[in-house]
Amino acid sequence: MAALFAARAGAPVVLIEGSKDGGRKILISGGGRCNILPSVVHPERYTTESSPNTLKKLLRAWPLSEQRTFFEAELEMPLELEKESGKLFPASHQARDVRDGLVRRVREAGVKIWFDTRVTQVQPHEGAWLVEMGEAPPLNAQAVILATGGLSVPATGSDGFGLGLARRLGHVVHSTYPALTPLTATPHPHADLSGISLTATLSAPGSKPAFSTRGGFLFTHRGWSGPTVLDASHLAIRGRTDGERQEITVQWTADDAETWNARLLGGHSAVRSLVADAIPKRLADALLVECGVPLDARTSQLKRDERQRLVAALSRYPLPWTGDEGYKKAEVTGGGVALSEVDPRTLESRRAPGLYLCGEILDAFGPIGGHNFLWAWSTGRAAGNAAAEHSEAS
Repeated sequence: MAALFAARAGAPVVLIEGSKDGGRKILISGGGRCNILPSVVHPERYTTESSPNTLKKLLRAWPLSEQRTFFEAELEMPLELEKESGKLFPASHQARDVRDGLVRRVREAGVKIWFDTRVTQVQPHEGAWLVEMGEAPPLNAQAVILATGGLSVPATGSDGFGLGLARRLGHVVHSTYPALTPLTATPHPHADLSGISLTATLSAPGSKPAFSTRGGFLFTHRGWSGPTVLDASHLAIRGRTDGERQEITVQWTADDAETWNARLLGGHSAVRSLVADAIPKRLADALLVECGVPLDARTSQLKRDERQRLVAALSRYPLPWTGDEGYKKAEVTGGGVALSEVDPRTLESRRAPGLYLCGEILDAFGPIGGHNFLWAWSTGRAAGNAAAEHSEAS
């Protein structure tokens, strides 16, 4: 996106890409369908150690409606809403169409793309920039856009180069960590529930600001995944501000503790059936066993402490996580270059004129659901336009 808008603004552009074909995070997004955008932007759900106001300015730089128009009109790619998740996908449901469409438009704009080329160094040189690429001759540039270089999903080519370069050039880089990654447990108490999926609500008691998210939850052979777990993972990984372990609790159904308590107090119903009507049977049985409730118990037979344990397990179950899948499966890199290090209008570095920073290496990420692509498209476009103007002025 940065290369496309820089070229459309009149600058001669070279796009240097380490992989053989580019856009590999696009290709794996949404299980190969590419969740290209959210249907609604939620600035308050983005995470940053920088100024939230600066983050909001960057998100507003290219409004969601205009981004959607870009993909539908300019890339001729109709988008469809997945109502249950609020995500926008290309109508073809093929991530490759998104990547190939962007590459096609970039080439049409006159950009030279150098695939399978790794940048080894970028440094100021005689009022401009020198870009070194291993054995290839160095490239002289009036402006450089750093649009990659995080740490998430290293199999796609991410090696942290961009973050390292920003540090070497004197930028403040907030501590990085894997974000939007599955949580794990050793030993795994729910290994025999692997494959079960349901809609659940996850909360982080005591977190500031308060956190709660509802959506898909998946039991895996190593722990737990799904949109809710990924969205909550950064809180678990970073811990509480007081240094204590951050508890993550699960409400397995839409009903709260009061509702479940009332349900389990009345009549002579089979407890197992009541719970299994609301959640998958294997999970229901596991919770009953864990709470010490006999599988053949009736509501009228429940002891008070049994009922209280079961109500707590259904409404605020403490997820017994002990670790996470790390950068290997993280959707994005948390932390990064402080937003105060760039001009929010142009994304030009405040420390290195002619250097522009955008995308994942900046200190901001959003929840699952297209928010991080929206961030990438918006910041990439802003950096591309500004870099072109800088090059023309130079």
